Amino acid sequence: MQTPIYQIDAFTNKLFAGNPAAVMPLERWLPDAVLQALAAENNLSETAFLVPTPEREGSDFHIRWFTPIAEVPLCGHATQAAAWVVFNKQEWPQDKVCFQSKSGLLSVSRRPDDSLELDFPNLEYEPCSTPELIKAAMPEAPSEAFFVPNDTNYMVVMASEAEVRAAAPDLQSLTRLGNQGLIVTAAGDQCDFVSRYFAPGVGIDEDPVTGSIHSVLTPYWAQQTGKSSLTARQLSKREGNLHCELRGDRVAISGHAVFFMEGSIQLP
Repeated sequence: MQTPIYQIDAFTNKLFAGNPAAVMPLERWLPDAVLQALAAENNLSETAFLVPTPEREGSDFHIRWFTPIAEVPLCGHATQAAAWVVFNKQEWPQDKVCFQSKSGLLSVSRRPDDSLELDFPNLEYEPCSTPELIKAAMPEAPSEAFFVPNDTNYMVVMASEAEVRAAAPDLQSLTRLGNQGLIVTAAGDQCDFVSRYFAPGVGIDEDPVTGSIHSVLTPYWAQQTGKSSLTARQLSKREGNLHCELRGDRVAISGHAVFFMEGSIQLP
């Protein structure tokens, strides 16, 4: 059985930047062990698998996301990449595609400037003391942090963009967080806010650009700045730029995506 595969650089308008994601459209679901093996073989931060849904289900596709070692409940850049494939490789007739996921219904719309806008949930965050494990891995972390219960992440807010750029947490220690990741953020020098994201416990030492964390970064920075429309940059080596808008219990996250390659995988 031959299965198509695509690789897209998400949240960037230039090749070799942003966050690369693999996208694999399927006719039907393969066993979970095969999906996980494919994601491990791809060895990208995320592989998105999508299967068409019956018309009665109110969505166009089911979507699932796998890191090299685990399935995750929400992923932004691989959803954007999947939408790019649907729009550009499957001759999709509409400017909106809807995905059913473990985090509910997600939609992606194609905008006039060819950017793609994700409609994602507004994720709640809870103040907490910074866990000792995080303080040990990143001694410069503030004593207060935030926990994101619906996305199993912690978030620490630094004093400046320079501190976010300089952050070098001990990844081996962070591995002990398991499926929980660490968001490091601050107000930006040339944008509203910046961030970085570390999740070694699920096989992602540092994610280049993480759409899903902007589901919590957007409401947080909207509260801090009094603005509902914000510009954001993720400060990985590849970097990525996003535009975020708070819309009640939803967050719009938009950016461009660039096609890298396509091929096929031979399965037994």
